[in-house]
Amino acid sequence: MECFAPQESYPGEKRASLTPETAKKLSQLGLIVKAEANLGSGSNYPDAEYKKAGVSLLSSASDGLATADIVLRVRKPSAEEISAMKPGTILLSHLDPFNETELIQQLAQAKITSISLEMIPRTTLAQKMDVLSSQANLAGYSAVIEATSRIRKVLPMMMTPAGTISPCKVFVIGVGVAGLQAIATAKRLGARVEAFDTRPVVEEQVKSLGAKFVKIDLGDTGQTAQGYAKALTPEQIQMQQAGMAKICASSDVVITTAKLFGRKAPTLVTEEMIAGMQTGSVIVDLAVEGGGNVVGVKLNEEVTTENGVIILGHGSFEGNVAYHATQVYASNLLSFIEHFWDNENKRFKLDREDEILNGCLITHDGEIVHEQFKPKAG
Repeated sequence: MECFAPQESYPGEKRASLTPETAKKLSQLGLIVKAEANLGSGSNYPDAEYKKAGVSLLSSASDGLATADIVLRVRKPSAEEISAMKPGTILLSHLDPFNETELIQQLAQAKITSISLEMIPRTTLAQKMDVLSSQANLAGYSAVIEATSRIRKVLPMMMTPAGTISPCKVFVIGVGVAGLQAIATAKRLGARVEAFDTRPVVEEQVKSLGAKFVKIDLGDTGQTAQGYAKALTPEQIQMQQAGMAKICASSDVVITTAKLFGRKAPTLVTEEMIAGMQTGSVIVDLAVEGGGNVVGVKLNEEVTTENGVIILGHGSFEGNVAYHATQVYASNLLSFIEHFWDNENKRFKLDREDEILNGCLITHDGEIVHEQFKPKAG
């Protein structure tokens, strides 16, 4: 079987789906590994390293797509790339199936076996394949570093002959994987950190990192079976915003991470809350691709409000550390392939009974097979 990794066509995407190390391991499984030339140029993986690992580099993505049995991507493919793949190709990629109905239909019509990496179940067995967690971890780290470079202050307390510099205050909203890493990074840099989440169960995790957990009584809240925060009612959102307003006003950095899988991100930081913040303070919105948690945020732009608050809305904060983002992402894909690899026949075994595959297989053999995305009767 042939495996091919094309360059990413999404503007500004620096990550890649293959590293020399994972290419070497895929070859050891029995795969013929090919990649588009300059695949790792945005993440500091030179072509020479891929060649050393035994990867065949192609000048044209269409040549690789035409013969590949497995295609590895970071972002969803274009219509042209889908048409270049042969029927039966196994595609491993982010697909955003809740919002990409037309793309899913195209993949089915082209008879592509498509696997949406966002849909991999969050189970113990699938941890090594969890691309959302691996990328969110790095995004949380990068959010703090980016904010620190903008606030024109130092994060830790400093004792100087000229007096004492107070530590910066960082407020993290949403304590998932990204939020926890943001807390840990800000604490390591010496900031005073507070955090809020609608799930009371994460309070101990926040405290274990040395941060203060902010309690706001919202009534009945909780989390889904997959570990995501449940959507709040409009009344609960208003209560949450009121409770967070004072904390935002005294914070140097606010980082929002609240994403609702398959739905628009909730608005958490309002225009009124921003107006009450200090000049020069920074808000980082990690949910901007899902609509954003912050009023006025713009995808892939930096916005400065009338009162001097900077709002960062980059679509891929993990792309700022593309070398390591590529390293862990490619490792996730390798783990996925290894899990379904038939060593005896040197083939990817499409086990439709496997709970992991059952959770993330979107299209196969000309049909949309995932229960959540099948066309409804009538």
